Amino acid sequence: MRQGLVASLVMNKTKTYQVITYGCQMNVHDSERIAGLLDQAGYEPCAEDATPDLVVFNTCSVRENADNRLYGNLGHLAPVKLENPGMQIAVGGCMAQKDKDIVLKRAPWVDVVFGTHNVGHLPALLDRARVEQMAQVEILDSLVTFPSNLPARRESAYSAWVTISVGCNNTCTFCIVPSVRGQETDRRPSDILAEISMLVDQGVQEVTLLGQNVNTYGVEFSDPDAFAKLLRSCGEIDGLRRLRFASPHPAYFTDSVIAAMAETEIVMPSLHMPAQSGSDRILKSMRRAYRRDRFLSILDKVRERIPQAAITTDIIVGFPGESEEDFQATLDLVTQARFAGAFTFLYSPRPGTPAALMEDQVPKQVVQHRYERLVETIDEIAWQENKALVGTQVEVMFATGEGRKDDQTQRLSGRAKDNRLVHVAPPQGEQPRPGDIATVEVTYGAPHHLIADTGFTNLIRTSGGDAWDSQHNSPPAIQRQ
Repeated sequence: MRQGLVASLVMNKTKTYQVITYGCQMNVHDSERIAGLLDQAGYEPCAEDATPDLVVFNTCSVRENADNRLYGNLGHLAPVKLENPGMQIAVGGCMAQKDKDIVLKRAPWVDVVFGTHNVGHLPALLDRARVEQMAQVEILDSLVTFPSNLPARRESAYSAWVTISVGCNNTCTFCIVPSVRGQETDRRPSDILAEISMLVDQGVQEVTLLGQNVNTYGVEFSDPDAFAKLLRSCGEIDGLRRLRFASPHPAYFTDSVIAAMAETEIVMPSLHMPAQSGSDRILKSMRRAYRRDRFLSILDKVRERIPQAAITTDIIVGFPGESEEDFQATLDLVTQARFAGAFTFLYSPRPGTPAALMEDQVPKQVVQHRYERLVETIDEIAWQENKALVGTQVEVMFATGEGRKDDQTQRLSGRAKDNRLVHVAPPQGEQPRPGDIATVEVTYGAPHHLIADTGFTNLIRTSGGDAWDSQHNSPPAIQRQ
């Protein structure tokens, strides 16, 4: 009798989960959908100090180190799974889409492998693996349902991602994304605006529009101005305070988008514009459909219309055939562009891409040395740009996740309109909540953040949430790697 009762309790125990995410904003957004699906299926997020019943890896295939981290983590989980009968492991995302036949060979203790097109099938695949006591692999070639149609557990109560398109029609020689995400599929403008309005009704104040090349939105219905129109339409949504987007492609960045950014109040003065290289020869080899002068002209036009804009970028170091002259062209571009920051990557060959088969692969030690020089240059310029802001006033929205209280200085963190990270010392006895907005004076500029130690003014209580505490950091359900 007692054994039967214990077995019943074990069977009825609510299963817990953890989602571990690699890669870009699109993957982070997909992980929010994965968490939402698991919530809907009756799972609950695992406490930080406990072993989850389910671990889901949402993978990236763009860089080799993401593969290495995945298999390293899977290796660490193998003995944990042996010690916890019933534990399940699922691997999804871009790498799963690309390497569907490899994952189980390298990690046969994985229970489910699913791709980028069938995220919504995960709960059913987990159930099937549990019942049949064998691994389930389901990789589809086309999208089943748009991610935004799935439930979500958002990282933030006041900030949200909204996907406007998935897939990519470009053929960059270093990129595997088109083969794992497919050709571009656009959502209808009315569906996007309806989702944003719904989010605002739920308390969201900041939205970031997502697409593999977000500014090519509209290609399916042959409207080159569709993205600019969408920005303006978002500006008409009552209650939405901040609008951002990531990431545009320089080849398709039009004057109409710049005008919409400048003339739509809620569009923030920040722009992430991937350069990848400053060498025209390398850009051609990458099949990037723009050249250095075109890229710099976009920055000039943006700064002419939006002088306070902070512009960031992506740069790949060590692309096949990159000479010292090519690399120097990239350093020159960085110096001329005056980026507020950059994501810098050491090139790594990705199987299935044309660049992986190119001759003249640059030796790793050369790539590493160039990478260090590039980072030093970018950090110095970013520091100069941030120091120039000392004494100015900026509007900060206090942030979840990166907004952990600094116990020593009592500073809280948030994002300025231009997306710079700002650490703020609040006035004694006045604690902002995540999502609240205040005006602060910059007292120090560091290479990667600003500090405001004289308190703030014009505090706007927008969140209606609880006071700041540890629960406002990223929930254990979604962990970024």
